[in-house]
Amino acid sequence: MTPVWTADLGDGTYRNPVLNADWSDPDVIAVGQDFYLTASSFGRAPGLPLLHSRDLVNWSLIGHALERLSPAPEFAAPRHDRGVWAPSLRYADGRFWIFWGDPDHGIQQINAERIRGPWSEPHLLKAGRGLIDACPLWDEETGEAYLVHAWAKSRSGVKNRLTGHRMSRDGRTLLDEGKVIIDGDRIPGWFTLEGPKLYRRDGWFWILAPAGGVETGWQGAFRSRDFFGPYEEKVVLAQGRTDVNGPHQGGWVRTPAGEDWFLHFQARGPYGRVVHLQPMAWGADGWPVLGDAGEPVRVHRKPAGPPQPVEAPATDDAFPGGRHGRQWQWTANPPPSPGPRSNREDPHAGWTVEHGGDGLRLACVRTADTHDLRLLPNVLTQRLPAETFTAEVTLALESTEPGARAGLAVLGDAYCWIGLRRAADGRVELVHRFAETVAERERDAAHARVAPAPDGRVRLGVEVSTGARCRFSYDTGDGWQPSGPVFAATPWRWVGALLGLFAVAPEGQGGAGTAMFTDFRIH
Repeated sequence: MTPVWTADLGDGTYRNPVLNADWSDPDVIAVGQDFYLTASSFGRAPGLPLLHSRDLVNWSLIGHALERLSPAPEFAAPRHDRGVWAPSLRYADGRFWIFWGDPDHGIQQINAERIRGPWSEPHLLKAGRGLIDACPLWDEETGEAYLVHAWAKSRSGVKNRLTGHRMSRDGRTLLDEGKVIIDGDRIPGWFTLEGPKLYRRDGWFWILAPAGGVETGWQGAFRSRDFFGPYEEKVVLAQGRTDVNGPHQGGWVRTPAGEDWFLHFQARGPYGRVVHLQPMAWGADGWPVLGDAGEPVRVHRKPAGPPQPVEAPATDDAFPGGRHGRQWQWTANPPPSPGPRSNREDPHAGWTVEHGGDGLRLACVRTADTHDLRLLPNVLTQRLPAETFTAEVTLALESTEPGARAGLAVLGDAYCWIGLRRAADGRVELVHRFAETVAERERDAAHARVAPAPDGRVRLGVEVSTGARCRFSYDTGDGWQPSGPVFAATPWRWVGALLGLFAVAPEGQGGAGTAMFTDFRIH
């Protein structure tokens, strides 16, 4: 299927954003001819997405580095403001490394010989609250290793400063107590300094770090001859005369052709943090120049290199063999894989039911929270893939349990869904429900209708227009019909709105049956 958004214009140029979805707080590296990118995943699982490109413009999702979040019990329910914040991806000593800050637990790292894994279990490098945005450096000039991180005031009472450590080369031990190496409070006009990325070039230590806040900030560069400072600073990218608000926080990468480029995010409300690619040069004064003289570019020539096929992260899914694709994440940790030691009394066990054919069979998980999708760990989600698009999926409600329901949702601080519900008299109803941001329970967005088939088989759709305004519809075999008023999607605090599939049932004993989703498409 043709992606709904492509950055490659086919004439040797590209347009921004190169990733027009919520790949928040990106970091990027080059290893040989390949580029790899990771991003924040907060409380969703699996976490730490891994993307691959050969030209920094055309990207594919190749997997995730973190199967489950830890400590696992704390991520058994949705935690959209916790978990994996602003990871850093590096390649050193023959291994891939990812470091990140969990604002409630501390700085963790995992590593692997190959990008597709297997990845090590998370190692807690520095425990503490408010430790975020960690980035390591293996200094090939001296053989030393270092770590820099930022602070979250919501947990620590501290912000606007960066702390540095010397670190063992195996990434498992910090070698000192740490020192504040950049204090943003001492720089006139700077606030919310965070998201540092640490590099070495021509005898200088470089820290590229954003400031000024997510929506309206700028990208800063800092340099020092000594890791522990003192550092000089300069603003190297800002919105200027463009419509790209807050162009900041990302990674610098050098291509095999010797060109420098910078990937960063732009916060776009319900769409999340989309990713832009900026050319990067070095001025006569030795400072980096990003974009067009420090302002974001909209269209630019592609990085030098062999032509590559047009590509974007997958969205469509036929669920071959009964399994979902890599683009999907649960809103919390899934149950442990079945095995002799798994807890088969766990009411959340078995969110998916294996079968031999195509289509995704979700168990109608029993829960006391059928009234609010935002509380459910078993919503299978993916990012909004463009500013405008239509998503469709076919649903059959196989469960005969009264109150069982399943559907297609747009999920955020407010949410809306359309789907099927088994009524007390055994009939299947077509329902459309929503909840406002401040609401504690959902309610009808349209009057319920009796579905024409015993399993209520229906094609569900949502058309998303500019501003993430969502028009839901359904097709029971006689053409598409609109349902309810337009719904305006909303983000969570740090996460864009999500598309979701779910199946639940009221509390009770024993299994509650299943719902079958087939032929998920975005166009």
